[in-house]
Amino acid sequence: MSFIAFLILGLIAGAIAKLILPGKQGGGWFVTLLLGVVGALLGGWLGSVLFGVGLEEFWDLSTWLLAIGGAIVVLLIYGLIVGRRKTA
Repeated sequence: MSFIAFLILGLIAGAIAKLILPGKQGGGWFVTLLLGVVGALLGGWLGSVLFGVGLEEFWDLSTWLLAIGGAIVVLLIYGLIVGRRKTA
């Protein structure tokens, strides 16, 4: 997969992960892109280690599921690190 396609995959996977997770996550489109790309890398690595499936084809369902799953994990970790703002 090309670098541009991987960035597009990461942006879309990050946006879908933000839609799936409840609550308000901070950050704009750049944070979404960054978390999505990191999540796609994580998902691709975990997929290759656990299932023998990687991020090879842009239109493959396993590629999208791994990228979205990885983005969800990264978004959860990001939420734990940044923390939720408490209202007084």
